[in-house]
Amino acid sequence: MARSSGPSGSMVVTLFGECFADGHPTDGMERVCSTRFAPMADGGFLRVRGECNLQGKRWEGEFVLSTESLAEHVVEVLGVRFHRTTSAEAIELMLHWIAEKSRRMVITAGPEFVMKSQEVPEVLKISRAADLVTADGIGVVWAAARMGRPVPERVTGVELVLELLKEATRRNQTLRVYLLGSSLPSLEACLAVLRRDFPMHQFAGRDGYFPTTEMPHVMEAIADFAPDVWLVGMGQPRQEQVIYQWLSQLPPCVALGVGGSFDVWGGTVPRAPQIFRKLNVEWLYRLLREPSRIRRQTALPR
Repeated sequence: MARSSGPSGSMVVTLFGECFADGHPTDGMERVCSTRFAPMADGGFLRVRGECNLQGKRWEGEFVLSTESLAEHVVEVLGVRFHRTTSAEAIELMLHWIAEKSRRMVITAGPEFVMKSQEVPEVLKISRAADLVTADGIGVVWAAARMGRPVPERVTGVELVLELLKEATRRNQTLRVYLLGSSLPSLEACLAVLRRDFPMHQFAGRDGYFPTTEMPHVMEAIADFAPDVWLVGMGQPRQEQVIYQWLSQLPPCVALGVGGSFDVWGGTVPRAPQIFRKLNVEWLYRLLREPSRIRRQTALPR
């Protein structure tokens, strides 16, 4: 959070959290940087009177929010708004949401997701409804840099979840995690690895091979488990569509699409060696293994 003096001695606050007026979300607010704000007024400032909860801290009174400061936290790539956040900041925010029993959607998006949002309006709509959108793909990182609004780092789903579990373990914060997707053998291998590596957390899941008519029953099983974190590994944008459609039917949790991460975590699909990841050319390793990906990986216009 950044603070400075605002007009008439008010406080200018850049927030990650929820702003409330009279105990309720203010009408007409738009989500920016995972925060809801009142409509713009006073030449570039947003005024909200009430309380805000930020990472366990409670703030009361009149908040004067600088739209210029808020815009600094977002970069828009072909209509998809990416939050200029680090992995550590994203983890802090997600753990706060979990502790607050908040229902949230996180998207880790790369060039393929951006281009799909151009083809399918629903995908762009879903990205705008997400509470956090991170740059998962070097193409997005390059695009943001060329626009003069670089993201601090690439935040991938495959690493974000593991770091989230590590940080929750360090804080002694037990998480209930439900995995939906992948094949049954791959899912079982993934669950075995996660239970071995993170014994203090509770894991459950089911594979992604079932008819759409079974979805209500699948969601009942997930609701009965009452996860803190719901991971959907069905590929983009299918996994985001599933989360968008069904998240409201679950107890409050943080939902995240993770693509093929279950296969990687379980060891059924190898991840790029560390040298490729360090040089931000993991895409090259995947392309060498799967030449058919070239059309997908060159999707984002230069």
